[in-house]
Amino acid sequence: MKLLLTNIKELLQIRDSNILKVSGADMAHLPALKNAWLLMEDAIISDFGPMDSVPTITDATTIDCTGKMVLPTWCDSHTHLVYAGNREQEFVDRIKGLTYQEIAEKGGGILNSAKKLQETSEEDLYAQSAKRLEEVMALGTGAIEIKSGYGLTTEAELKMLRVAKQLAENYPVAIKTTFLGAHAVPSAYKNDKDAYLDLVCEEMIPKVAEEGLAEYVDIFCEEGYFSVADTDRVLTAGTKYGLIPKIHVNQFQAIGGVAEGVKHQALSVDHLEVITEADIEALTGSETMPVALPSCSYFLGIPYTPGREILNAGLPLALATDYNPGSTPSGNMNFVVATACIKMKLTPEEAINAATMNGAYAMGLSHSHGSITRGKSASVIITKEIPSYGYLPYAFGSNLIDSVIINGTYL
Repeated sequence: MKLLLTNIKELLQIRDSNILKVSGADMAHLPALKNAWLLMEDAIISDFGPMDSVPTITDATTIDCTGKMVLPTWCDSHTHLVYAGNREQEFVDRIKGLTYQEIAEKGGGILNSAKKLQETSEEDLYAQSAKRLEEVMALGTGAIEIKSGYGLTTEAELKMLRVAKQLAENYPVAIKTTFLGAHAVPSAYKNDKDAYLDLVCEEMIPKVAEEGLAEYVDIFCEEGYFSVADTDRVLTAGTKYGLIPKIHVNQFQAIGGVAEGVKHQALSVDHLEVITEADIEALTGSETMPVALPSCSYFLGIPYTPGREILNAGLPLALATDYNPGSTPSGNMNFVVATACIKMKLTPEEAINAATMNGAYAMGLSHSHGSITRGKSASVIITKEIPSYGYLPYAFGSNLIDSVIINGTYL
């Protein structure tokens, strides 16, 4: 199938194939082509150029994009999209004054979601998750990472990852999977965290690897959850079985997890609502991508990742949703981009780079997603008629997407 987009007001994020991520001051530059055309063939971007050189292709479906922007689909590198039910009561509890940590100490939070998931059939879990995936695809997400971590038993963790793999088989969106068994200590191991880590490292990780259910291993490195030493243990075990490290870190406190992630050559360190000079120093010169989750800060009312500080240090930054039932019940990357501009003071150029190029890098998809590059996936957003790309975060409450094409499939 051939799709030819013509009269594009501005074609955004044009990159050479050797550019894998964007860092520091370079994030303020968003390469674009005005009055452009874009040709997609067999799910691949094959060519593009200015309208005065548009080819005549008789067997292509032509889409007139007059007044509209075209950009690569969002790359959401941090989600927990496979989960059961919701936690709306905890939302009300927080309004009444309880903190996220206090809710967790009462048996809520991750443990609440784990109980629901353990009681949900794989078929039902798939149906719930598929509905969410279809929603975020319509909102412009063309690549997404999905973590486990709401199972906390071997069978429930495997069930989550099997559902994520099934979604990858049935939808055109690119899906990466992450094993996050060390998301919280389950009630049965409340007084014996080391025994639970034994289960994670000696039973769960080998089974995940044996069934080929994940590419990444993750852990929640945070006070009250897992320590830096625990992080070292889990990432070491995961690496032994070919799983690439990622970390939830610095959401509430900085305890040295960022440096531990860099030591393990983590692909990304995610959250970073709190960040220290030592963390910046650890990231400098590394290949690890810092990832901010601004809609989590919005929903929980906690500080935002200091994006300007990270960029001013010459580092890259990615944006993701953290889509989950407890702290971010939304997978809307358009809101994430807008919130990064409004609350983190990123420019539109920086936010779009963070949500496309760097988001792709943060889940190992730089070769196929994140930019308008010949040979990459035919995954693009066509906006409605808008005055400029700065209007995307400016009009944060409006749906500005006209249509979405994911891997050559017109939604």
